[in-house]
Amino acid sequence: MKTLDDAMALLQRVNGLVEQYALQLKRNQPGGTFAQGIRRQLPTLIGLLKNQFGMIADQVLQLNLASSRGASEQVRVRTLREGVAQVRTALEIAIVHVKEKHEMKNEKPGDEGDR
Repeated sequence: MKTLDDAMALLQRVNGLVEQYALQLKRNQPGGTFAQGIRRQLPTLIGLLKNQFGMIADQVLQLNLASSRGASEQVRVRTLREGVAQVRTALEIAIVHVKEKHEMKNEKPGDEGDR
């Protein structure tokens, strides 16, 4: 559960960078520093998730690759926003599944009548 909480916090940081990047582009200012910050944070998120949540780590890897492709800045921001939303959804689903599994493990065999 700690891995998922840490991943969610790191994803929130990435989301903040993506939104700041979008604001810079909207103001017609250079946003290269935010793009670099995003590309630096995503491998950390991949490393965090890779051992236990490989499929989510693969989604983050795809997002990292898409962020470095040679598209226009607006297309890059849109891709980053969609990717962050997909990863957030996957993490939320994983959190629910982990909670359900731990709930089932904590139940005792004769406790069904107490509910």
